[in-house]
Formats: sequence, structure tokens, C-alpha cells
Amino acid sequence: MVHVAVGQFAPGEDKLANLAAAGELVTEAAGNGAHVVLLPEYAMFTAPRVDHRFVEAAEPLDGPFTAGLARLARDHGVHVAAGVNEALPGSGHFLNTFVAIDPRGEVTASYRKLHLYDAFGATESEVVRPGEIEPPQTFTVEGLTFGLQTCYDLRFPEVTRRIVDAGADVLLLGAEWVPGPLKEDHWVTLARARAIENTIYIAAAGQNAPTGAGNSMVIDPMGVRIAALGEETGVAVARISAKRVAEVRTKNPALRLRRFTVVPN
Repeated sequence: MVHVAVGQFAPGEDKLANLAAAGELVTEAAGNGAHVVLLPEYAMFTAPRVDHRFVEAAEPLDGPFTAGLARLARDHGVHVAAGVNEALPGSGHFLNTFVAIDPRGEVTASYRKLHLYDAFGATESEVVRPGEIEPPQTFTVEGLTFGLQTCYDLRFPEVTRRIVDAGADVLLLGAEWVPGPLKEDHWVTLARARAIENTIYIAAAGQNAPTGAGNSMVIDPMGVRIAALGEETGVAVARISAKRVAEVRTKNPALRLRRFTVVPN
């Protein structure tokens, strides 16, 4: 049995303050028994618009913010996953990257956002470079394999399917799900659909107001929300197990019965 926590907050333009806020959430989650703590997309730095400020705030993956996350993981003996702005020096762009750090403080997996948020009036591609299509990276905790994904990629089901094909039982999804018409409904509906069609757990941590729509949650392989937050800053913890994944995949063998695979476009 693994305890996974979703931590929800609204990062701003002060990276040190964001790290402190992340620390409070990790401390609370660890105190509630969490083994894995998921934080939102852009946990390192968020401004009202994705523009040059994100580029200027970006750091290498061995920079101070990721080092701060590593200290939190070591101090509390937990796995921490969070969204960072990864620097691309001299390019005018950055990578929207998600990192997972183990209790030793080492980065065990990373994910670079594949589909950029050029939708609903936003143009993320002006300053963000999409990640390369490469084999998904995963890590394992107590017999459960975890994969990583970011925000807008949720709208592309083949992204999650590739991660499941790489062996994931649990998807850690970080987001800054921007509020808008029916957006909260889309967030919940799509996350539940990805869980159901892939028979996996989905832990989804979003930013809350003013930058995100909140509603962080953990969904089981049958699509049931087993832990959830509303609009407030906080932590929700759920117990997940390999036994439940196996049980659901026996009842609903959709992965075994499918007749199509995913190939890059």
C-alpha cells in the first residue's frame, strides 16, 4: 500500500516563496503518511501570462529550485514530483519540465511537456519549446510504477497510453489548469477518462486561484475520485495499491483487448 498526496497551491513570481510554500505542503503530506507528494505544474515560477518572465526565471535541472525540492525529499523521506522551468540558454525559450525526486534527493524521472497550450486564447509556444518524443521515464515505489505528465497533454489520450505501455500503474499529472468556460468540467472528465480507459490511478495536482482552477484529486482505476481538494491551498492523501490495479484489470481487460497501438505523428 502506497500513500500518494496531491499538494495544491498558487505559485507566484518569487521562487523562494514558492519553494517555502512547497515545503509546507510536503511537510503536511509527509505528516499524514504520504510516500509520494505531487505538486503542480510551474511550481517553481508562475506569472499571469506565460511570457519572457518564465524564460528569465528558468534554471537548469541541477539549479537551486530543484536542489530545494531534493532537500525536501531527503528531509521527509518521500518522493517529490513538481513542475519546473528548465533553462535553454540563449534560445529565448524554456522547457516546461516535470521532475520526480526520490528520498535520497536524486532525480529519478523527468518529463518535458509535449503539447503546448496554444488554445483558449493562450500561446505557450511563444516561449516554451516542446519536449522531444522519447521513451517515457518511470520510477517504482513499493511495487507500483509511476509515470509523469503535464497539464494540456491530458487532452491527448495517446500521451497517457504511451506512459501506460511503459509500465505505469499510476500517472502523476501536474497542471496549471487555467480557469475558463467549462474548464473545471473538462479537467475532471478528462482525468477520469484517462484513468478508466487505461485502468490506472491518476493523481492530478493543479494550481488554485488566481492562476488555476484547483480541483486536485486522486482517481482510482475505475474512475472513482478517492481523494480531492476544492479551491483552497492544501493537501489530499489517498491510499493506492498494486492489488487494486490488478483487480480492475481483471474486471476490465481493456489494455489486453485493444487492437491499436500509438505511434508518433
